[in-house]
Amino acid sequence: MNALLKTDPDVAQAIQKEVRRQGAQLEMIASENFVSEAVLQAMGTVLTNKYAEGYPGKRYYGGCEFADVIEDLARDRVKQLFGCGHANVQPHSGAQANMSVLVACLKPGDTIMGMDLSHGGHLSHGHPLNFSGLYFKIVPYGVRKEDERIDMEALRKKALETKPRLIICGASAYPRTIDFAALKAIADEAGALLMADIAHIAGLVATGLHPSPVPHADFVTTTTHKTLRGPRGGLAMCKAELAKDLDRAMFPGIQGGPLMHVIAAKAVAFKEALQPEFKAYQQRVVANASVLSKTLADEGFRIVSGGTDNHLILIDVFSRGLTGKVAEKTLEHAGITVNKNTIPFDPNPPMTASGVRVGTPALTTRGMGTSEMEEIGRLIGKALKGADNETTIAEVRRSVETLCARFPLYASLLTPTPA
Repeated sequence: MNALLKTDPDVAQAIQKEVRRQGAQLEMIASENFVSEAVLQAMGTVLTNKYAEGYPGKRYYGGCEFADVIEDLARDRVKQLFGCGHANVQPHSGAQANMSVLVACLKPGDTIMGMDLSHGGHLSHGHPLNFSGLYFKIVPYGVRKEDERIDMEALRKKALETKPRLIICGASAYPRTIDFAALKAIADEAGALLMADIAHIAGLVATGLHPSPVPHADFVTTTTHKTLRGPRGGLAMCKAELAKDLDRAMFPGIQGGPLMHVIAAKAVAFKEALQPEFKAYQQRVVANASVLSKTLADEGFRIVSGGTDNHLILIDVFSRGLTGKVAEKTLEHAGITVNKNTIPFDPNPPMTASGVRVGTPALTTRGMGTSEMEEIGRLIGKALKGADNETTIAEVRRSVETLCARFPLYASLLTPTPA
């Protein structure tokens, strides 16, 4: 940081404030996590200087011998981690991993089935303002109103009626186990390919705590952050016979030069995920989510689908007279970071929303356990019930800061606060 502080003190100061913010608040956005310092160090290297268009052994630039070593390590570790036939570690994001699959196997105008965003899906699964919705015909599917679980029979009926070229499964706000085998059976019956987006549950899949789509799906995509606890980026996997199509779609199809410093950080994170302690970590993530869900329910909040099987919880706050937007801002003032989120059959628009989405990966990374989840659930309840009371919010904030101080984060990255 010394060179940065000298060159650009404004940026250096903002980064230091962000380090302190992350350490002093409860990070509960389900799609966020804290990478190790080894991952941070890999990202901040001279690899950012290197253009490496193409793939190992087939680059369009010279001087890529060490870039090849790093990308091969990343790809091999993914195959070991997930048991897939082929891996492409170049996607800059999860959305671009998804785009690479669509480019690999579809033509503009083809029909896709994807989970409705308001029922827990993702923008890149067919939202009309996203590339997926702009260039392809979308048939959405969703959850049953009575239990807020994926309606597999309705999905099957739609698939047989519309004959999509591709069915996309996976979600960004679905707290229950996904039956990939059943989805593959539906895809086969409808004559469709199957793509599984496991961005949220990749860490659980890698450690066997959630059924894997790899034996069933033609393509599997994920982000490398979230439960996988790596740098922000994407990853695409496929059966070996589809490797050429996927790689060509990624480059030169939708991307140019890969971000080699990020691929190096991915390689480090994949190695970390192959260690025995990573499974123990994921077990704690799931246990923490279960306890947090129960505590929030005990506080009087309706939990969408009645609970959680994974790392995330969707809370219906509208039933308690709050919008997701108000709840998000209230908790932020109390030092708890969440995101507003639509709930199935939501009467409110997305930017207002009726729910908030919370998750346990980042808190678990800090070392917090089930007793802390009970405390945090009560603090959330206290803040939301006292949303209009500044004294109550200040009390919660002080409790949050006391809790966070017991679980320091990135202490070695902090510089002394100016006197």
